[in-house]
Amino acid sequence: MAIDAGLLEQADQTGRALLRLYRFLPSCLSLGRNEPARKRYDRDAIARLGIDVVRRPTGGRAVWHEHEVTYAVAGPITAFGVDSGRGAACCAPTYRAIHRRLAAALRTLGVDATLAPDRPPPPSTTLHRLNSCFATPVGGEVLVAGRKLIGSAQLRHGQAFLQHGSILLDGSQDVIRAVSCRPSAASGETTLSAVLGRPVTFDEVVDAIVRTWGEAVTSTVLHRPPPSSTALFLDPAWTWRR
Repeated sequence: MAIDAGLLEQADQTGRALLRLYRFLPSCLSLGRNEPARKRYDRDAIARLGIDVVRRPTGGRAVWHEHEVTYAVAGPITAFGVDSGRGAACCAPTYRAIHRRLAAALRTLGVDATLAPDRPPPPSTTLHRLNSCFATPVGGEVLVAGRKLIGSAQLRHGQAFLQHGSILLDGSQDVIRAVSCRPSAASGETTLSAVLGRPVTFDEVVDAIVRTWGEAVTSTVLHRPPPSSTALFLDPAWTWRR
């Protein structure tokens, strides 16, 4: 997470668009930037299961990172031809543009990936019970047969944005329900292995994304975040600040 935050700063300072593709080792539960984690999740259950937890720089809800490709795109807010105005309405075109590129890459693997249409958000009483990022899609997210394949979140800083997310290869988000104080029955995700009926590897998906995106976004070399940023994301006071 410190590396992704560093890419956002780099994009703001240089005006370059950057792409990072990676995975979590060990597996990890990530929490959204403003998620009320102390109310939603059972820290004793997390400790018993030996689960690592980090709070993301971006928003959204919890994601279990295990069998997946994690992507991060950082760039100037005009990188995808979007107006530089303020607010969520400005972020939505960038959100869709990145998802269109990811969906195009997945279609080269035989995945019938589409973007979710815009729709009114679920009632607040429903949202309160949904702890997982994958529980329900919002407009512009990548779906297969109505089920969510990629969970993403975004953050803006200065004249740049960071969008990162999880492309599910296999497994499930059941760990989130296992450590939730009020488990939700909702399960709206699917995986590439389930869709294609075969194992799908990390390298296979990475290669498809790189081929599809070409030189539109600069691939990142290993970026060393400043020690202060690394310390922040390691600090339990940040992870459990809410």
